[in-house]
Amino acid sequence: MSTEGGKKVVRLAFLSALLCLLGACPAAAADFDLVLRRGQIVNGTGKAAFVGDVAVKAGRIVAVGTFAGQGTTELDATGLVVAPGFIDVHTHGEDVLDRPLAENFLRMGVTTLVLGNCGSSKLEIGELFQQLGTNPPSANVATLIGHNTVRAAAMGGSFMRPPTVGELARMKAAVEKGMKEGAVGLSTGLIYLPGTFSKTEELVAVAKVLTPFDGIYVSHMRSEGEKIYEALDELITIGREAKVRAHVSHLKLSGKKHWGQTEKVLAVLAGARAQGVSVTQDQYVYTASSTGVSQLLPDSSREGGSEKFAARINDPAQRAKIVAQMTNSLARGGHDGYDYVTIASCRHDPGINGLTLPEAAKLRKGSAAVEKQIELVFDLELNGRTTAVFFGMSETDLQAFLRHTNTMVASDSGVRKFQDGVPHPRGYGNNARVLGRYVRELKLLSVEEAVRRMTSLPAATFRLGDRGLVREGFWADLAVFKADAVRDEATFKDPHHYATGFRWVLVNGVVTVDNDRHTGARAGVGVKRAEKR
Repeated sequence: MSTEGGKKVVRLAFLSALLCLLGACPAAAADFDLVLRRGQIVNGTGKAAFVGDVAVKAGRIVAVGTFAGQGTTELDATGLVVAPGFIDVHTHGEDVLDRPLAENFLRMGVTTLVLGNCGSSKLEIGELFQQLGTNPPSANVATLIGHNTVRAAAMGGSFMRPPTVGELARMKAAVEKGMKEGAVGLSTGLIYLPGTFSKTEELVAVAKVLTPFDGIYVSHMRSEGEKIYEALDELITIGREAKVRAHVSHLKLSGKKHWGQTEKVLAVLAGARAQGVSVTQDQYVYTASSTGVSQLLPDSSREGGSEKFAARINDPAQRAKIVAQMTNSLARGGHDGYDYVTIASCRHDPGINGLTLPEAAKLRKGSAAVEKQIELVFDLELNGRTTAVFFGMSETDLQAFLRHTNTMVASDSGVRKFQDGVPHPRGYGNNARVLGRYVRELKLLSVEEAVRRMTSLPAATFRLGDRGLVREGFWADLAVFKADAVRDEATFKDPHHYATGFRWVLVNGVVTVDNDRHTGARAGVGVKRAEKR
């Protein structure tokens, strides 16, 4: 090299060094998109937590523990739990297409929703996944296909009977199509129309469609109180005869007369498993349920829709029969009125939201007498769907079911519209309540076991693929929270409060909650049924 050339190299080297000192040195390429440092990793298996780092690249977890390399984004998780994002297997989140931020779910650590529960779903599963692709939500979305949906499509408004051979064939074809398009299984809502009129034989025939797909049969059973053992027997029969895995939605003992039977209920489920029928269950951690006020009416009174219902209650003889059925139902449940029912959302009369039915009857009918309460129920049914909260469970029973190793945590909630009505608080706080009340305060579960119930157990049961674990190769759905501070803030009287204590929530590697605030990110995807791991 010439002397002049050597001087030029030296000058270039000096210039480069000077630029680096001034902060203009080109940065070395990062090894990872994001790294969580020094977190308390609760990996979803139920095994003891350990301190380590988690690296994310291209939406997946690529390293866990101790490793070399830096992330483009480095987050200090010292003193925080790093867990898989929570999976809610029982939602009514079909409104996620209209409210894609799903803030009530994300802000309590939920990163994957399973739609299509209680027998009600989109009929066209492929179309749903296409919509999720063009209008991505903040959470991942999987779905069941609903028996009530396919039954209504096959049978129309005449459903107080078994299906014809042709109708049953259409139902089975719709379920098969849905499974081919990615549904994780079939749901039933056997207290709802039109499924309440189906026989066990029909359900077995439809459930058999699931077998070659390894789909799961998920049931809101016919009874959760007075006839719960008959309902459990039906569920187990369907699992055994159809050769499918069976799952109990929102396991509970409803009605004070039935409290205290958890050991017997769990023994029935254990007996089924001993006979080779796979049975699991989910639960929300509140002592009240929520559904439509129409469930207070006899099923037969609502057959044929609102016009026929109006005709029946305007006929004195039929009206008297319906009133007698409702008062007898109250007596069987040990009630002399509907004081256990609180209006959650009445679109046509929001002034009664938050009132009990007797309070609403006194306000709107001038009297809280049971006859006036029933009259108000008739009015509510005629004016469109009204939802309510039903107080009827025992805290002792709730805890007994929650202790069971096969119990998952699920909200039974939709995507909340903030400040709309007086809905059940489970839609804002369910998962946070598990961690705050049942882990930290009551020590009913360890944090490791609680996380397993909300992550790897539902992921494996519902065949959700590479989700539910903090493990290399899995999607980076992560919930990072303060174990000593996570809390459900929503109450029955004042439900519109998001959970607190979540430092970060990641969906497919994208930070979607940052310090208890939604970032606006919409990195969720449609999750189709995966092969058994």
